[in-house]
Amino acid sequence: MTMNKSRVSAGFIVLGVLTTFFGIVLVFVGPIIINDQVVKNTIISPSNELSYSMWKDLPVPFFMSVYFFNVLNPQEVLNGEKPMVEERGPYVYRKRFQKENITFHPNGTVSYIEYRSYYFDRSMSVGNESDIVTIPNMLVLGAAVMLQDMPYALRLLVSATFKTFSEGPFLTKTVGELLWGYDSKLVDFLNQYLPGMLPTSGRFGLFVEFNNSNTGLFTVHTGKDDITKVHKVDSWNGLRELNYWRTPQCNMINGTAGQMWPPFMTKESTLPFYSPDVCRSMELVYKQSGNMKGIPSYRFVAPKTLFANGTDYTPNEGFCPCRQSGLLNVSTCRHNSPTFISHPHFFNGDPVLQDFVLGLHPNEEEHGLFIDIHPLTGIPLNVSVRLQLNLYMKKVSGITETGKISEVVMPMLWFEESGYIDGPVLTTFHTNLVVLPAVMEYIQYIFIALGLVTIIVASLVHYKAKATSKGQVNGSRGEKYHE
Repeated sequence: MTMNKSRVSAGFIVLGVLTTFFGIVLVFVGPIIINDQVVKNTIISPSNELSYSMWKDLPVPFFMSVYFFNVLNPQEVLNGEKPMVEERGPYVYRKRFQKENITFHPNGTVSYIEYRSYYFDRSMSVGNESDIVTIPNMLVLGAAVMLQDMPYALRLLVSATFKTFSEGPFLTKTVGELLWGYDSKLVDFLNQYLPGMLPTSGRFGLFVEFNNSNTGLFTVHTGKDDITKVHKVDSWNGLRELNYWRTPQCNMINGTAGQMWPPFMTKESTLPFYSPDVCRSMELVYKQSGNMKGIPSYRFVAPKTLFANGTDYTPNEGFCPCRQSGLLNVSTCRHNSPTFISHPHFFNGDPVLQDFVLGLHPNEEEHGLFIDIHPLTGIPLNVSVRLQLNLYMKKVSGITETGKISEVVMPMLWFEESGYIDGPVLTTFHTNLVVLPAVMEYIQYIFIALGLVTIIVASLVHYKAKATSKGQVNGSRGEKYHE
């Protein structure tokens, strides 16, 4: 009986060693298995149903929230006083994406055109699209700056044209008209006699080019040959570099198209992407770790150097001619209109920009730009891209509509494009990329613990059985001796 116990315990010791060994193997093999699955599911391919459908149609809530800077003292501005603005908004639009003309190429890239459309959401907005707002008239004040170096006689003629078509320095129109277009006899006149001067051949609006439009022909890497290249832009509209800026570095098309990034990110990683709307590549940097509904995340934000001028940050020289830090001059890709992009309320900009306009109150929580990424897969969990559209305006002699306007970079509106993973997509994401890896991790440690406990208990039983067996043998010898 004792011998049986000894043999059984020895068997359990072997079993414990094997269980422990299996658990240790899982410690090393488990991450390899998970990473291999991440690679397989991250590659852009129709065979990856979940990731491909997410890449193709972005089945998550996405919104554009618009905030106008309503000018409270337009007449005083014409007399040279500081503009006073009141923020009005948000006016929220649901944004829908859809990739079409998807074509896979033999060199491991895929081309597509992404269409976007916007739908007003009254329940999330402060008012209706019929709300009235007053902002600077880009057609008048923008044109005045563009013509400031033209002959004086021509400027007088342009001013007379503005008067003929009843175009003043400020517009008071509905939110819907300002964003998506309004009828203008001046626009019709310019399109008839100076075709190509304006970006639109119909109604004029700040976002008229956005709705029911596309962002151009993107060709990106699928990651099939090199997973570190997945989602990275190979070309845009057939171009591998831009021609808007003054240096090769500024004209580079870097990073992804701004929706997904390569997997296996670290805190040293950056988030580069190309934005056709801003006409340049941008790069975000790591700020902090966190989690969204149990999913680990890295938060990437815009560095202070993003919109710094060439004096404060030399690599940005190519984006000049510059003004104060905090402004990106996009006139070269906006039909030479004196427009500037910045963070809302000139956040992270030169403080003098805020001094020129009354009513601005920048803070990081409301006006900072961030993207929360799941570092293992490179998939955004929560996105908030916030940008402001500004118009440089000043008094231009000969164009009386400019009055005595002081030189100022005038905020017109800012908008936030935001989205987050939610619903069934979040559940599937959480299950596959958080729960299952955690279960695998627990299993490997359970195997190790179970194996060690088995070895210890079996060893004790084996030792006790051997001791009992030895005692019985010695006892048997003693009895024979006495006999």
